[in-house]
Amino acid sequence: MRLINLRPDRGARIILGALPFVVLALTYVVGSALRLADNPSDKLLPALSAMARMVEVMAFAPDQRTGDYLLWADTAASLKRLGSGLAIATAIALFVGLLTGVLPVARALLGPFVAFLSMVPPLALLPVLFIVLGLGEVSKIALIVIGVAPILTRDLALTAADLPREQIVKAETLSASTWLIALRVVLPQIMPRLIDSLRLQLGPAFLFLIAAEAISAEAGLGYRIFLVRRYLSMDIIFPYVA
Repeated sequence: MRLINLRPDRGARIILGALPFVVLALTYVVGSALRLADNPSDKLLPALSAMARMVEVMAFAPDQRTGDYLLWADTAASLKRLGSGLAIATAIALFVGLLTGVLPVARALLGPFVAFLSMVPPLALLPVLFIVLGLGEVSKIALIVIGVAPILTRDLALTAADLPREQIVKAETLSASTWLIALRVVLPQIMPRLIDSLRLQLGPAFLFLIAAEAISAEAGLGYRIFLVRRYLSMDIIFPYVA
């Protein structure tokens, strides 16, 4: 049997999917044990027990200064910023992408501008956002919106423009208006693509969030990671990254 026709069953897929994680964990455990054997105070690869202790401290013991459970407080702060940025970006992308994909005039007007924005590195605009919008929550959310919205908009516009022209003509012969065609014909067919595009943009959105929190924040995953890095607290950094 050719390898291209070899399809693992469900149990085999689970085992194969878990195998790289097991190998990574074993590699870390062995590397940590070797480094700690040479230097018990080594901080680069802390033992799993040390990370478990720090997770217990960060997640289940209130902070002496604020009384917060830091891991959950940081996670909530980051997810709030991430959710707000993605929600605003999705709303903008859905409106502008639908408009650009349906109306040729809007495509000619906004298409080049959206394409230009999608090519601008969002992290390069971070200092500008901090200067214009300040160091608060608005600049962090704006960075996510600027980084995600143009990509989503361009993807949705291309998806809408690629729909079969026969569907539009058929709707027109049934006396459908432009907006009815957009809402009843185009919108339902681009929604699955919106979900896929949004899923693919979660990684970049997290990157923008962590970068903004690392520079200026009082709580958040990125804030905590860059706060403890000066002490080489890898037993906190690794769980936060995970």
